[in-house]
Amino acid sequence: MENGRIGRRIRAFRKLKGYTQVELANKLGVSLNVLGAVERGTKQVSEELIDQIAETLNIDKKEILGIG
Repeated sequence: MENGRIGRRIRAFRKLKGYTQVELANKLGVSLNVLGAVERGTKQVSEELIDQIAETLNIDKKEILGIG
């Protein structure tokens, strides 16, 4: 997985759904630092976290991964 592309997609969907980083981090149960690093592409995001993000944002995880 390309961390940068995934992070940019997560950020775009987060903004599209109207969440701040703080709000989404709280809903996911991760720190703001972790979410920020994921969005910047400096931290590899786990499959589990991708699943949580997709569920929270009510999108298909394939959209985050950029497939399909």
